[in-house]
Amino acid sequence: MGRSVSPDAEAVATVDDTVSVDAAVSIDDTAAHARWEAALADLETSLGDATTTPWSEPTGLGPVPRELVGRASRLLAAQRDRIAAVEDARRVTLEHLAALRAVDGTRTPQAAVYLDASA
Repeated sequence: MGRSVSPDAEAVATVDDTVSVDAAVSIDDTAAHARWEAALADLETSLGDATTTPWSEPTGLGPVPRELVGRASRLLAAQRDRIAAVEDARRVTLEHLAALRAVDGTRTPQAAVYLDASA
């Protein structure tokens, strides 16, 4: 039939269960921390990289661990600075292109300037 468990034995079982659950949570936290470390390292590396490699969103990260919030915030600020620099470069390039197009628009087509004597 049923077995009788003393209150002391029940308390030990509860403590043992809690310890094993805490250990599992700690392992999960460590794994999540490692995944976030790797994701942040990849983003930091790509921030200084001039190549245009496609980016895909990491999956399974969960919330940012508290100890990495500062690092993630600094990375976000650096990314925003990079975006602003790219937008400035784009604006300057468009201004240069507009100036070149304005010069081409003022020229009237003329006869060929060069003669190909080898033909």
